[in-house]
Amino acid sequence: MAEQARRLDVPRGSPRTLSSVLRLDPDAVGRFAEGIARFLGTGRFLAVQTLIVIAWITLNVVAVRLRWDPYPFILLNLAFSTQAAYAAPLILLAQNRQADRDRVQAEEDRARAASTRADTEYLARELASLRVAVGELATRDFIRGELTRLVGDDGEEREKKARKKKDKDAAARAAGDPVR
Repeated sequence: MAEQARRLDVPRGSPRTLSSVLRLDPDAVGRFAEGIARFLGTGRFLAVQTLIVIAWITLNVVAVRLRWDPYPFILLNLAFSTQAAYAAPLILLAQNRQADRDRVQAEEDRARAASTRADTEYLARELASLRVAVGELATRDFIRGELTRLVGDDGEEREKKARKKKDKDAAARAAGDPVR
């Protein structure tokens, strides 16, 4: 310990503060605050609080011997002030945690939307390229037409050659030459 105190390259321990002594888990405090805020916003809380206030005032006005808080009800006002002093920060803490969750959810939604958009654009490009490819493919009717055209052209040429050969052969027979 004495050696560490002399060394200048080792930081000293942080001074003891209230937060280092308490070591509160922020998530546990946040969950507690959200639970309280949810309860404070219910009709049950308002009904119970109303009944307590009615009983408080009734006992302090009617029961002379039990008066612990006479007419201006200063103790009741102090209780309400204390309740408000704790309720407001707890509600704000709960709202901050909800805002953080909403922010994270919005970021996830934006990322999901960007991914969906990228996927949609990719699929649109693929579909367009398929349409172009299908447009370049030869259809059955196109192939039939081309074959008919080719066979028609070749057929006429063959017929011309065949007629010439027949005419040659006929001329050769007429001249008495043997037909080859």
